[in-house]
Amino acid sequence: MKSDRLLSIMLLLQTHGQLPSADLAERLEVSVRTIMRDVEALSAAGVPVYTVRGPQGGIALLPGYRTDITGLTADESRALFVLMSGSAHADLGLGQALGSALRKVMAALPAPYRPDADLTSRRILIDPARWRGAPGGDRPPPDLSALQRAAFTDRRLRVRYRRGSDNSVSACTLDPYGLVNKAGVWYLVADHRGEPRLFRADRVQSATVLSEPARRREGLELAEVWETLRRGIDDIPMPLAVTVRVRDGVLPMFLRVHQADLATGTEDPPDPEPPAGPRPAAAKGPKTPDAPGWTRVELRFRSLFGAQPLLAFGPDAEVLAPDELRRDLARKAAATAALYNARPAD
Repeated sequence: MKSDRLLSIMLLLQTHGQLPSADLAERLEVSVRTIMRDVEALSAAGVPVYTVRGPQGGIALLPGYRTDITGLTADESRALFVLMSGSAHADLGLGQALGSALRKVMAALPAPYRPDADLTSRRILIDPARWRGAPGGDRPPPDLSALQRAAFTDRRLRVRYRRGSDNSVSACTLDPYGLVNKAGVWYLVADHRGEPRLFRADRVQSATVLSEPARRREGLELAEVWETLRRGIDDIPMPLAVTVRVRDGVLPMFLRVHQADLATGTEDPPDPEPPAGPRPAAAKGPKTPDAPGWTRVELRFRSLFGAQPLLAFGPDAEVLAPDELRRDLARKAAATAALYNARPAD
C-alpha cells in the first residue's frame, strides 16, 4: 500500500540520512519514478523532505525531524533485535512485515542506541528448530561473556575446546561472526584458519579475547555463514531406513522425541499430541496402523549407532526392519540385561 511505502521512506531516511533515489527504489522494490512521486506526496503533506542533485545527491529529511521511543533502555533495544532474528517469521509468511517493523523500531530508537541494536541483529541469531535426530531437553546456560565480547568488538578469540567425538581438548584461535541459539543450544560461528566452523558454547573450556582484530572473510555476515553451516549438517543424507512399531500409549512421546527422524516426503506429518477421545485411523504419512494397540512408524537415521536411542523405549518400541539393526539392538539389550542380572560386587 502507498501509505506503508511513504512511512517506510521516512523511516529509512531517519535511519540512514541521505539516500539515493535508486537505493530507496531497490529497498522498497519499486521504480525510481515511483519514489520521486512519493517524495512529492510527502512534501505536499508537510514532511520536510528534499532532494539534492548531482553525483553525490539523493533524498533527505531536514535534521531533527524524527521521533524517539521514550523510556526504552539500551539493553531493551538490543533485546528487541535478538528476538526478531531468525527464520521463524519467514516460515509464517511474515518476512516483509518483520523488515518493515525493524525499520520502524530502528528509526524510532534514540540515536545513541541505534548502532548497538544494529550490531546485535548481525551478531546474534535465534533458530528455534532443533537439529535433525538431536535429543530434546534443557541444557544449563554456558558462560557466553567472552564469546559475545569478541563477536561484538570484532576481535580474535583464543579458546580451549572439548571435541564431542572423543572428548579431547585442544587450543585454537578463532575469528568470530557471532552467536546462534539453536533450539536452546548456543553455538559460536567462527572462522578457523579461514574456514567456517561451529563451536558449541558449552564445550568451550576457556576463552580469551585477543587484541588483534578478527580476520573474517570479507563481505560475509553471520546469517549467511550460519545458513551454509546449517545446511551442511541438515542436508546430510539419512541412508538407514528403519521401521518401528510403537505401543499407542507412548506414541505421542515417541513422536516428540523422534520428530526430526521421521521419514520425509509424506503428504501429512503426524500429530505429536494425543488425539481427544477414541483414536482415529492413522493419516497418510510416516505412521500407519499395525496390530491393535500399536502403530507403525517410518524413520531415517544416519547409521546403526544413530538409531541406538530407540532402546530407550524398551519393550514399547520394536524395530521391525532392518534385520541388521534388530540384531544390533538385541545384542545391546542382552548385554545390558546380563549386567543388571549379575550379582552385584561386594
